[in-house]
Amino acid sequence: VSHHPWPALDLFKEFVDFQWKLGLAASCDSCRSLKYPYVAVMLKVADHSGQVKTKSFEMIVPQFQNFDRQFKEIAAAIEAM
Repeated sequence: VSHHPWPALDLFKEFVDFQWKLGLAASCDSCRSLKYPYVAVMLKVADHSGQVKTKSFEMIVPQFQNFDRQFKEIAAAIEAM
């Protein structure tokens, strides 16, 4: 089982929108130092009936870079089909 910082998505849902923004932490209970960069992601997905739901989550920059790398691998695999 792999553990990812983003929520699991049902295979029968369709991506409607993907938005992200870079931010700096202004306060944090567990952070050693403030002003640490993070990426906030908002996904919109539609189920088979067309109902759109929003899923939001935050990642530190290295997690987002891994997320980006995985999407590039998926795109390359799809293009190779």
